[in-house]
Amino acid sequence: MSAVQRWVTGISFLFCMSFLSLQAQNRLSVTTITKLDSIALQDVPAKAPGIATAIVQDGKLVYEKYGGYADFADSSLIVPATRFNIASNGKQFTALAILELIDAGKLRLQDDIRQYFPALFTSIASPIRIEQLLTHTSGIRDVYDLWSLKGLTWWKQSYDNKEVLRLLEQQTALNFTPGTQYLYSNSNYILLALLIEKISGQSFAKVTHTLFTKLGMLHTAFEEDYKTIKGPIARAYFNFNTWTTYQWIWNVCGDGNLFTTLRDQIRWEMIIQGKINTTVKKKIIEASQQLINPGLTRQYGYGLEFGHYKEQPYVFHEGATGAWKATVLRFPGKKLSLITLTNTGKSIPSMQTRQMADLLLFTGKSTASYLTQPAAVGKYVSETDITGTYLTDNNFSFQFSIDKGVLYLKRVGRNDIVLEREADNIFHQKNDPAFKQEFTLNEKGEMKVTAYYTTHAPYSLTRPVVNWNGFDENVWTGVFVNDETGVELSIEKTADKNYRLLMRDNRFNGILVTPTKLLAGNYSLQLADKDTVLLDGERVKKLVFKRIR
Repeated sequence: MSAVQRWVTGISFLFCMSFLSLQAQNRLSVTTITKLDSIALQDVPAKAPGIATAIVQDGKLVYEKYGGYADFADSSLIVPATRFNIASNGKQFTALAILELIDAGKLRLQDDIRQYFPALFTSIASPIRIEQLLTHTSGIRDVYDLWSLKGLTWWKQSYDNKEVLRLLEQQTALNFTPGTQYLYSNSNYILLALLIEKISGQSFAKVTHTLFTKLGMLHTAFEEDYKTIKGPIARAYFNFNTWTTYQWIWNVCGDGNLFTTLRDQIRWEMIIQGKINTTVKKKIIEASQQLINPGLTRQYGYGLEFGHYKEQPYVFHEGATGAWKATVLRFPGKKLSLITLTNTGKSIPSMQTRQMADLLLFTGKSTASYLTQPAAVGKYVSETDITGTYLTDNNFSFQFSIDKGVLYLKRVGRNDIVLEREADNIFHQKNDPAFKQEFTLNEKGEMKVTAYYTTHAPYSLTRPVVNWNGFDENVWTGVFVNDETGVELSIEKTADKNYRLLMRDNRFNGILVTPTKLLAGNYSLQLADKDTVLLDGERVKKLVFKRIR
């Protein structure tokens, strides 16, 4: 027996013993455990990467499950000692380190980040406060979106936090005036990591190593040097007809890049629930689970999101980087936490973990707080009545078109789907009839589509009424440049209201939805004047491109 085999066998034995002990004290029924196992392993077929998941209630571990392979190279399985990258779920610990500095009197929530990094956003008059970075209300653009704009695949690079700072120092504008909106941006938490270094005089990894030691989370660390990450690691795998992994060479941290074990995350939930005492002040831990400034935003606090799940208040976060994904759900009123870590592209932990919550909290209860189908059939609309592009306020779009007599719905980043008529003004997806579309006219006489599905509340998009008289479509064509990133944008017309866009190595097909708005890929472009285009992405807004020819 090899050393690796002996290690796996030993760990497996210890895990079996600990699980038998857990079963002896478990308050869940055998039936419930069987159902939880089925949910946990639904996307873990034989000889596949997998999952680690647990439930903590009233400070006690009531469920723990491991399944699948950690690494095909040595045939190691996922066990309690396996470390996962939990990505953005690491933000809560960056925020915890900030809280320790605040408690020590070394930092204030109202401080402007430029007190510490004066080269940032020198032309912005409004303060950019620490609390705004914590709550994603700073307006600072997301570096990952900026890299994408520049044609860079970030995970193929070995950038560190200093590279992020250099890129942000080149930005002269923000997405919005600080404190006026909420928009998630990873840049905020990378800057917070740099701030921790600046104030402490130590590396962010060293400061947080001390923090995790105080918490007793000895297998958890922000990894700022990919060459020194300690195993055993659950390697991330996608499935493109076969399981495929990739080399992790990323060094940016603070926004994520936190490697940890399920057992360490279980311990953290027990600490939060008051079961375990540590040398981190209790008031700091309690503060970390609260909103920072409800007047600023009720959506986000110290690295955590706040909301309601089926009318039950909860605190949660999702993490995803490649095939590594993680979910944590906390129901403070129930003293209940659910954690899921995965290394498989097939798994959707955000869904699975909520299925577990459904089983524990909502079985046999009527919890639907939204319609999953239209309440009534409305006035008849023909297929040709509904074709065109529909938008939300944030430029999410549906495009309905007819090809060879078949009605299609097209969405950015998704496969085109075939629609069938269900009733006079209601259609549904041919292969998934639960996804329904209801067409009605709004008070302005614009056609509106409302989408229904079993897993989300209905949402609506509107087809703008547009006057194209006298409009010259060639006004959009040309080459434009953004000075903050150095990116050139080329736009050429290909057909009526259709364009081809080129940015570095990125090519997009675009469609004009109004004379001044063009949608292309994940971007929305606004024609401010004949020589100026404003570009919006998911987490970058109002990037100014000026015509150069």
